[in-house]
Amino acid sequence: MADVRKVLVLTNEYPPHVYGGAGVHVEYLTRELAALVAVEVRCFGDQDIEQPNLRVRGYRGWDEIRRSGDRRHWSALDALSRNLLMVRDPIDADVIHAHTWYTDLAALWGRLLWERPYVLTIHSLEPLRPWKAEQLGTAYRLSSWMERTAIEAADAVIAVSGATRQDVLRLFAIPPERVHVIHNGIDIDLYRKTSETSALERAGVDLDRPYVLFVGRITRQKGIVHLLDAVRFLRPDVQVVLLAGQPDTPELAQAVETRVAELRAQRSGIVWIPEMLPRSDVIQFYSHATVFCCPSVYEPFGLINLEAMACECPVVASDVGGIPEVVVDGETGILVHVEVDPERGEPIDPQGFARDLAAAIQRIVDNPSLRERLGRNGRARVEQHFSWRAVAQRTLDLYRRLV
Repeated sequence: MADVRKVLVLTNEYPPHVYGGAGVHVEYLTRELAALVAVEVRCFGDQDIEQPNLRVRGYRGWDEIRRSGDRRHWSALDALSRNLLMVRDPIDADVIHAHTWYTDLAALWGRLLWERPYVLTIHSLEPLRPWKAEQLGTAYRLSSWMERTAIEAADAVIAVSGATRQDVLRLFAIPPERVHVIHNGIDIDLYRKTSETSALERAGVDLDRPYVLFVGRITRQKGIVHLLDAVRFLRPDVQVVLLAGQPDTPELAQAVETRVAELRAQRSGIVWIPEMLPRSDVIQFYSHATVFCCPSVYEPFGLINLEAMACECPVVASDVGGIPEVVVDGETGILVHVEVDPERGEPIDPQGFARDLAAAIQRIVDNPSLRERLGRNGRARVEQHFSWRAVAQRTLDLYRRLV
């Protein structure tokens, strides 16, 4: 295998502008890679960071794009403009590594212009998120084309789970030997159970009552509406804490606001925090939650489940995508089966899904010994299988095979 001296990472999200699991992935992967090789990051934003072995540069899009036309088209067209700017600048890295459809084309163009191999990490797939048409309008066709074009020409694709690898092979024309599985990781020193409760007290959480926790963006993919539908099947003493913001569409934001208002009219203990909290605060919520719920209808991996498990919080999650590769049913949590309509990206039986979520949540709430065992096993599984250092080393090994 050839030596790799430098890696170029292309990404939409990079601190301080992180809003999802892909951004967390890139942050920690680049940190660990920088301990092994030189890393340059080109991202969306205004970042200008220089550290030993790590250079981060933000790229702004063309302002003209957001001055007219259909607003739903802006994000895809903006991504194209930043992709062009990213590859305009010389590339001296040995390998280009792109994350999400927002930067996939930049990797392809980088190979054509600067003659470097490129790798894509698949955090999600556009064909499996049909509701994105609500957010992007007809530009959903553009984001899908960008993704397909880059995936099918890639020198290598990293899938964050075995289930995602199967989706890639089923949906795209790419040889199986080019698609590799490297799971996400987690900072096991940062994410661990804490006794601190100041963030919960500020939010008005009653520490003497059990609570179910949701953490994630307000998107159909994450299934928050199904958890809200499940709440009416829970006992009244169970609180619901939602760390949920950044809705995909105004319509979805309104749907969540309506459901929360209805629940608040019926019961106490509904806590909704729409703004993004510091990680230290989120860790407090994980650490004291009776149960963490991940009701996703599509989830290639589910990093939030790792975060909860690292904090010894038992998990109730849907059994979609890569979640069963993270949450072991009966050992670190409870998996709830859901059949999803591939055309709509929604549960075929939403009420049945809501009832099953509620039953699993209530089972953990009512059983302290089960709760303790699941939490203890979750922490052990994270420590054994999901460290970022191991993820970075496996990724570097793949780079070396390409160069």
